[in-house]
Amino acid sequence: MRRTALVTGAAKRVGRAIALELAGHGYDLAIHYRSSPDAAEDAAEACRALGAAAFTVQADLAEVDACEHVVREVRERWSRLDVLVNNASVFQPVPFEQISVAQFDQMHAVHVRAPFLLSQGLLEPLRASDRPLVLHMCDIGADRPVPGYAHYSASKAALVMLVKAMAVELGPELRVLGISPGQVAWPPDYSDEKRERLRKKIPLQRVGEPEDVARLARFLADDAPYLSGCIIPVDGGLSARYP
Repeated sequence: MRRTALVTGAAKRVGRAIALELAGHGYDLAIHYRSSPDAAEDAAEACRALGAAAFTVQADLAEVDACEHVVREVRERWSRLDVLVNNASVFQPVPFEQISVAQFDQMHAVHVRAPFLLSQGLLEPLRASDRPLVLHMCDIGADRPVPGYAHYSASKAALVMLVKAMAVELGPELRVLGISPGQVAWPPDYSDEKRERLRKKIPLQRVGEPEDVARLARFLADDAPYLSGCIIPVDGGLSARYP
């Protein structure tokens, strides 16, 4: 029997890579997206080509009703959910003194409240799995903030604590883990000069790829039964250095 996984923000970049990696290793996929229907359907079709059943579900996870919609869509199709990957993210630089309440709230809504609501709403089908996993996509910015991203870093730091709190309270039935990517998919507004400056800081002297995160996500789902409550970096050693 194929296993099942919901990946949020799965139309592009890291989320797409995770969806395809799981599809190629025996998982059927729920592909969540916010505003890229063509890319989401393309990701779903790529999963189908790997032998998976896949469907798409649209929702702006900054909205409570939209999170509830995703929960309903998944529960209507599956009575068992093996893996929930909370990957959807918002990444918008704003100087600290210019961050609005709406911008601050959006970051926390997408990065903390949505993972909480999806995890809570899908507990029953997760508990129906023989080895369920909730995987939150954290970030190196949770403990290595950079100027212009205070609201982003604060929300990701809260997500790190959600990983630990869920693991403590929901074990032993449920494993909860976090992945903390470094430079694995450049933001489109980063200049070549900025990319090269950041690359030089990485001990491995190269940037990663979305597939580096995807392979770890699949390993954590299938081959790491005694891991829970921890955050695993995928950053080429960047988080180990100072400054």
